[in-house]
Amino acid sequence: MGKRLKQQVRGRATPRYVVPDHIAKVKVQLPPTSEELIGEVIDIVDDPARRGLAIKVKTQEGFFYFPAVEGISVGREIKINTTEPKLGNVLALKDIPDGSYITFLEKTRFDGGKFLRSPGAYAILLSKDDRFAYVKMPSRKVVPFPLDARAMLGVIAGGGFKDKPLLKAGHAYYKMRRLHRIWPRNRGVKMSPYDHPHGGKQHHVGKPTTVARNAPPGQKVGHIAARQTGRRKSGGK
Repeated sequence: MGKRLKQQVRGRATPRYVVPDHIAKVKVQLPPTSEELIGEVIDIVDDPARRGLAIKVKTQEGFFYFPAVEGISVGREIKINTTEPKLGNVLALKDIPDGSYITFLEKTRFDGGKFLRSPGAYAILLSKDDRFAYVKMPSRKVVPFPLDARAMLGVIAGGGFKDKPLLKAGHAYYKMRRLHRIWPRNRGVKMSPYDHPHGGKQHHVGKPTTVARNAPPGQKVGHIAARQTGRRKSGGK
């Protein structure tokens, strides 16, 4: 019958294949309150669990951690649940001017901020109506959000970190070790057929790599539920 495939073993969530909770120093989250808070940036935190930096904000309600936006510094004043559109402030979408760069966006009010948390991430608030605010996401898709959902003004700092080359394998090793990732990872075409669906002697897949979203774990490798593969066809050429 063959042995269990690697993706099946990892899917069982054993400690070897699960990111431990202790690697994260801080929890980045917007405070679940509608009261206006005035805080001060007292520290910039380098969290191993995140690509970007975080800022530690001291308010009258305690300490909170937010993603660091470009241009922020220690000693900077930050207002939460305010109506003042200033860099680093947290506002409801209904109070943010159209065309502003926003980040750390909530899907619903008080969910803590689920979108746009990675380095260099930002979205553009295009317009608002009576029910929704329309936001252009990094995928270029325009998504409606509730008017009372909150966001931070600015762009997450650290954009372009992928442009810097690793130069040697040792750097990649420590990069992955910091995030508790399995590295190096062999390609499926290098394996045997009983180790991976892409395996075999031909050293290429030899069949389409698109699989269904509801495929079983041993089969779910490759382009999962892909809308398209290959190069984009340019119109008229």
